[in-house]
Amino acid sequence: MAIKKMGGSTPSRRFMTGLSKKDLTSSKPHKGLSRILPKTGGRDSTGRISVRHQAGKQKRLYREIDFRRDKFDVPGVVSTIEYDPNRSTSISLVTYKDGEKRYILAPQGLKVGDSVLSGEKVEAKVGNASPLKNLPIGSVVHNIEMSPHSGGQLARSAGTYATLMAIEDNWAHLKLPSGEVRKIPQNCMATLGALSNSDWKNIVIGKAGRSRYKGKKPTVRGVAMSPRDHPHGGGEGRSPIGMKSPKSPWGKFTLGKRTRKKTKASTSLILQRRKH
Repeated sequence: MAIKKMGGSTPSRRFMTGLSKKDLTSSKPHKGLSRILPKTGGRDSTGRISVRHQAGKQKRLYREIDFRRDKFDVPGVVSTIEYDPNRSTSISLVTYKDGEKRYILAPQGLKVGDSVLSGEKVEAKVGNASPLKNLPIGSVVHNIEMSPHSGGQLARSAGTYATLMAIEDNWAHLKLPSGEVRKIPQNCMATLGALSNSDWKNIVIGKAGRSRYKGKKPTVRGVAMSPRDHPHGGGEGRSPIGMKSPKSPWGKFTLGKRTRKKTKASTSLILQRRKH
């Protein structure tokens, strides 16, 4: 999608931008694949805030996405390209030969009328899904499983993709969007192509209310808080953080401090750490 300017005479509208929806073919979700998305406001069952900076949100429906792509050897045709308010990339409604309909993440270049297929051995074409072991080395993929039959978990955001570097000893070596090179079981499913909406990261929000529509509350600086609320708080007037390194609200170092647990089981699967 292309970036469009909102325009207007107010400071908030003057520089506001959004995504053009000319490429979308439908505005209403499929009734059988959508449900009401409940609001939590970032609060747990006791009513206390457990996730900060969440509240409000525009009322919306959740679209059921097929992350598994487990409908093998049944060809499908792309019926629509739709906007999904719950994710940054567009989604596609696929109608399969047996009449079933499913939503999938829409990769770049996928158009209405295109055919898609999932299976053990499929054509290396955008939108097709197959186990990593059967894809050509150098393939660009998204919606990648971390363990077989678990559903795609990696590279699901707008414009993202991973690159298949090698297949070795029943493991696929993937270079992820973060720059990390990681081993994934070769039987895991992945979808060919890079995801759509690569311009999503260039959107200018323009005003605080637009973040509120997304369910995002304002984030307050730690130095503006009291000492009981944040390690950076306290002091008379405008004061520095008062310590050698910045800290999180819970006192953890946040400047160059690696927070990944050394005993995490999947550490052995990382061949090259992500870029800092």
